[in-house]
Amino acid sequence: MLEIDELSVSYFPDKKRIHALGPISMKIAPSDIYALIGPSGCGKSTFLHVLSGIIKNYQGQVTLKSNPIDPKKHDIGFIPQNFGLLAWKTVYKNCVLSLKIKEKIITPDQMNRIDYIMDQLNITDLKDRYPRELSGGQKQRVSIARAFIMNPDLLLMDEPFSALDALTREEAQELFVAMWNQYKTTTVFATHSNEEAINMGKKIVILSHYPGTIVEVIDNPLFNTENLRENKAFHTLAAHLRSVVKKGWKL
Repeated sequence: MLEIDELSVSYFPDKKRIHALGPISMKIAPSDIYALIGPSGCGKSTFLHVLSGIIKNYQGQVTLKSNPIDPKKHDIGFIPQNFGLLAWKTVYKNCVLSLKIKEKIITPDQMNRIDYIMDQLNITDLKDRYPRELSGGQKQRVSIARAFIMNPDLLLMDEPFSALDALTREEAQELFVAMWNQYKTTTVFATHSNEEAINMGKKIVILSHYPGTIVEVIDNPLFNTENLRENKAFHTLAAHLRSVVKKGWKL
């Protein structure tokens, strides 16, 4: 269980306090996937940076498996907007990077997992290439592979598909959801796209204008629905999200 209790974040540039986020309280059950949407600057990335351990100075409590969240004690995966691949490492070495950082021995079972995930994401033939030799969609698949190979306690994604063209983005989303359905990794991701939130979020959290607070949490009735965009309920939910986000500006 990921528990966030009265989380608030403030910055102090030039000794002036800027309240950036919160207070926010929520509980995220194991194997859930939460989408965060809201106006630009509402604190989505700040929220993810707290969960990842990048931001350590905050008010409130954040616990994972009943312990204060700590990247040294928890396995936390993070997929940033720019994919986060190291230019000087091959695709394979990027995929196993998290295991190396955590100093984990790659057992035969783990090797089978690595091979399986790379094969499912169709990047086995790319394993000896470098990021500069990959398309945007291929880089995204490598970053997804690295996240699931790590088998994290918590997976975080910040606008993970925003750098891709529309067709590649849709394919990458489908690949991610297919992998998530196999491993059920607890996931929180931020997006500006209502469509992406509906397509990938089991629950959708709408944040207000900064400092971001929770306006509404929606149990997504369309999660894991095939031919989503052909469903009339999809357009109804998308319109509702637009309306609530717009109201969030006024809070």
